[in-house]
Amino acid sequence: MNGVIAIYIFMLAGFTGYEVISRVPVILHTPLMSGSNFVHGVVLVGAMMALFQAQGLLELVIGTVGVALAAGNAVGGYVVTERMLEMFKSSGKGQRGGHR
Repeated sequence: MNGVIAIYIFMLAGFTGYEVISRVPVILHTPLMSGSNFVHGVVLVGAMMALFQAQGLLELVIGTVGVALAAGNAVGGYVVTERMLEMFKSSGKGQRGGHR
């Protein structure tokens, strides 16, 4: 695959992703993000594979940035999921078991 086709696919994916996400109601963003954390992991693996096949300095820099962004995306997804789950835990008042 030559570079022009790869850039075209990247731009098409970016515009498509923006359009799809911008049309999702705000209330669904967190559940969708928590349900798609596995996709972030797949993106990270793909970025690492692209980095391992890099041959020039520019490819190494782009691959490193891609891995860093993919890792941040994956970690952020799990952080948001954890915060969302914390909202559903009780505050400790009125728990069963006699300990107060």
